[in-house]
Amino acid sequence: MTGASIDLGQVHDAAAARLRVADQRYTSGRRELVELLASTGRPATIPDLLEARPKLTQSSVYRNLAMLEEVGVVQKVVSSDDRARFELAEDLMGHHHHLICVSCGRVDDFVVSSRAERSIETVLGNAISDTGFRASGHRLDVVGTCADCN
Repeated sequence: MTGASIDLGQVHDAAAARLRVADQRYTSGRRELVELLASTGRPATIPDLLEARPKLTQSSVYRNLAMLEEVGVVQKVVSSDDRARFELAEDLMGHHHHLICVSCGRVDDFVVSSRAERSIETVLGNAISDTGFRASGHRLDVVGTCADCN
């Protein structure tokens, strides 16, 4: 996934609307974080974000990410290490899955074809059919070792 496939104008409109519902403003700091997350191409840690934009302050990044997560603009991605990673919410950036390195904790996005998505949905539906659980979507994390750690 890359930022190029995202309509940043629509993302900004959605972020502003979601914040407004929570009686929050779409500040320049929040806007900058949204743009940064849209351009990273993968879930980013707070140190990644601060390295990319050294003028951002750590405390405001934490606060703004928490608010953006609360209103559904940003989502946290669980990795194999202790560092939280953040990306734009799936409904803003498109459905995708994650490759998670168990060695360094790196998380990369990947997309499968529509045909493969239908197959995944079918397999998952069959697997949970007797449980009474009603699925509204799925997330697929592939765990292994990235090319750099191999």
